[in-house]
Amino acid sequence: MRFLALLLAAGLAGCGTMQIEEKSFIHPDGKDVPALARVDAAALLPAYTVTEETLLTPDGATLRGLRLTRPDAATTLLYFGGNAFHIDQHARDVLPLLAACGSNVAVFDYRGYGRSSGMPTVANMQADALRMFDHVNARHPGQVAVHGQSLGSFMAAYVASQRPVARGMVLEATATNVKEWTDANVPWYLKPFLGVAIAPSLSGVDNQAAVSAWHGPSLVLSGENDKLIPLALSRKVYDAIAGENKQWHVANGASHNGILGNPDVGPVLCGFVRKL
Repeated sequence: MRFLALLLAAGLAGCGTMQIEEKSFIHPDGKDVPALARVDAAALLPAYTVTEETLLTPDGATLRGLRLTRPDAATTLLYFGGNAFHIDQHARDVLPLLAACGSNVAVFDYRGYGRSSGMPTVANMQADALRMFDHVNARHPGQVAVHGQSLGSFMAAYVASQRPVARGMVLEATATNVKEWTDANVPWYLKPFLGVAIAPSLSGVDNQAAVSAWHGPSLVLSGENDKLIPLALSRKVYDAIAGENKQWHVANGASHNGILGNPDVGPVLCGFVRKL
């Protein structure tokens, strides 16, 4: 991850204090990044009807995504991907894994990524996440559960904290907050020499606080070999969830980005979704 490389470089350079800004975590596409070839979701999942979704934000950004539906679905999963997520790059892998549970699936590119325009910040990504939920929930009232991976877990937890009507919450490769995550990833030999200052817009983002307001069904998925987010941080998020209907699962041998595709996760996720 780019941020870990920056931490190491700062330490080796003898930097006294490293400023952690939003750009340390949020890396939208550059102006010269070529458009990705469009994924053919209908061919990928022929049992589903695929609808292209477009949301216009008050500040002029355009959010684009896909909604996959089937007549017998009782639940709709609204998926928030990680920082590098692009529909046209990752949907081929992610959509079949989510659709295997028999639910509808909705997914959007974050503003500034892939099909969506605009420049992302923590604040407008949170507002966008609520906008996405409200849009999907208007089409599937009371059926929408949120599922977020890594950066997306912060979006999913935020939505759950603000929208108690959500059917359920799945947090995958999740962490508590920027300070604890940074402390866990700074090598011990750099800590005496490297101070870390966190931007106010990041210091207020706390998954423990967000989930403490959530009483609905919850599933936290972690990877046994996740080198970016220690299991202890995911467990702290799980412990902070207010409701008693919650489950924590550690995927055997899974890395940070290998949790959803891990063989033992599908039955756990689908068992959770089918009970919603």
